[in-house]
Amino acid sequence: MKDTHDADFIRDYPVTVDRLWKAVTDPAELVRWFGPEGVYLRHCDMDFTREGPWVVEMIGRESGNLFKNSGQVTHVRPPHDGQGSVGFTWAWHDDRDVRGVESHVTFTVEKTMTGARLTLSHRQLPSVEAVQSHTKGWLSTLRQLDRYIESAAKAA
Repeated sequence: MKDTHDADFIRDYPVTVDRLWKAVTDPAELVRWFGPEGVYLRHCDMDFTREGPWVVEMIGRESGNLFKNSGQVTHVRPPHDGQGSVGFTWAWHDDRDVRGVESHVTFTVEKTMTGARLTLSHRQLPSVEAVQSHTKGWLSTLRQLDRYIESAAKAA
């Protein structure tokens, strides 16, 4: 039996690979969409254009609860020949600010016939329950990205 679990999410966008890459790696853009619906970012030090540490603190709009997550950017491969990826470790902090079990996330962007595709892969989750919880959060976060990409395209 497998000790860890994985989840993958795919989104297609009517934008260039470079545009999608910027949306998922540039700190100024990440703060505009990252995080599930119903939270706001209290602190965001996410720069996925370079290797190194990252941290984000989200506050539940209704609950007021703090959700802190951090990790290390493990690789950055800007788009080349229509494909690029950024990978980072991922761990939630508990109420005492102790990091929990670490997993790994990769954003891969690639050119399609109609624009660009984002594949979000979350690896090494510790349980089926963790996959279910992260699936709910990632789907909500990707809806935020969907709206951001759509509004940015309209503004262009």
